[in-house]
Amino acid sequence: MSPNRPDHVRAPVLEALDRYHETGELAFTPPGHKQARGADPAVRRVLGDAVFKADVLATSGLDDRRSRGGVLERAERLMADAVHADHTFFSTCGSSLSVKAAMLAVAGPHEELLIGRDAHKSVVSGLILSGVRPVWVEPQWDARLHLAHPPSAEAYAEAFARHPDARGALVTSPTPYGTCAALDRIAGECHRRGVPLIVDEAWGAHLPFHPELPAWAMDAGADVCVTSIHKMGSGLEQGSVFHLRGDLIDPAVLASRADLLGTTSPSVLIYAGLDGWRRQMVLRGRELLDDALRLAHTVREEVAAIDGLHVHGRADLTGPGLAADLDPLPVLIDVSALGTTGYRAADWLREHRSIDVHMSDHRRIGAQLTYADSRATTAPLLDALRDLAGQAERLAGAPRVDVPDPEELRLEQTCLPRDAYFDAVEDVPVGEAAGRVAAEMLTPYPPGIPVALPGERLTEPVLRYLTSGVAAGMNLPDAVDSRLRTVRVRAEGL
Repeated sequence: MSPNRPDHVRAPVLEALDRYHETGELAFTPPGHKQARGADPAVRRVLGDAVFKADVLATSGLDDRRSRGGVLERAERLMADAVHADHTFFSTCGSSLSVKAAMLAVAGPHEELLIGRDAHKSVVSGLILSGVRPVWVEPQWDARLHLAHPPSAEAYAEAFARHPDARGALVTSPTPYGTCAALDRIAGECHRRGVPLIVDEAWGAHLPFHPELPAWAMDAGADVCVTSIHKMGSGLEQGSVFHLRGDLIDPAVLASRADLLGTTSPSVLIYAGLDGWRRQMVLRGRELLDDALRLAHTVREEVAAIDGLHVHGRADLTGPGLAADLDPLPVLIDVSALGTTGYRAADWLREHRSIDVHMSDHRRIGAQLTYADSRATTAPLLDALRDLAGQAERLAGAPRVDVPDPEELRLEQTCLPRDAYFDAVEDVPVGEAAGRVAAEMLTPYPPGIPVALPGERLTEPVLRYLTSGVAAGMNLPDAVDSRLRTVRVRAEGL
């Protein structure tokens, strides 16, 4: 190892945790379970003692009270080096926090930020908390498949032309469906104007580690990239990192915004998962992803051979007016030829074959593959999908979802999301909500992209889409009334 290059065999968090146990540290601090000794026996039986023994304080535990051992700092430096970033910050609050910190580092209250309208609900939460003024950039909508792809570079250029004072831009890539934006071109549009690009790359943790995968944000010229290590990596749930590159954002400002939003009790267990994943990917990532890509290719071919199922690939999802690239590991399967919905298919797979799919919508299910999968896991999936196709008669007749045309999905933004959310509100019957201004997010989950935001004026086509979706099995977890009998709207007269 060159003396000028970090040693990626090291894992500072894991090594410090080892030392903590070897030295027999005796804590008179939180957490109160005291290395599992106080945990309920039934909980210990289910979780195992290892979980509790890795659950120590980050300071006055993993490190000393002033963090003079630099454990976290060294782990973050190694992560930054692994993915070609200048700085990396660990988060134990998921990318939902990380993307908010990135937004607040770029724009402040009432300042404009260009945002793809296919953004995750966490971005909208960031707008509500911050008072940032969104300038929505339209996704590229496939009217045939009823699927949104990331906005084009041209759409961002047009938005900048209309809003020259915008402080930067945010794009989601890959989407939960695996489709990717032309990040290098969008970054170019931003940098031509001297402003930064934020990439919500929550689904792209694996991208830096194999040349056959789509280009990842840092290499494509992004300034900040937010990544969920728990999604396509092997970190624990809530494990997220955000990376910084270039000089358009002060790292001290980004760190301060993260501190403003983050917890003062970070999970060392999650830190350890992030640290170990980085080491795994630097040392073995190419090999692991080689296997995963071969497996995904085989699975795609075998699913495509099942009558009634169609696997979306590059021919469907990339090209002019569509996505710029495609991650092949999310296997997106159209089940509409079976005469059913993705909601009903997903429920059947769980109930009858104990198979959980990553996502479902009005016509598709998605099976997420990672390097953790093998023929041992995909064989039961394929058997279950063959069985599913054989149940077409039983699955048919699912309630129809009334999906609007693209132009009908777009709602008028009448005020800032923050203002509508915090103003006086009332709950009205859904049949009376058209024309009213939403005061809540209405978000089919997964994938978690809001159909209606606070401040947007509701329309009949969107309300029909949501009510028919709920009747068909759509999940609206953030609505006050998740069955959508009523909708929370801004009170009249505001």
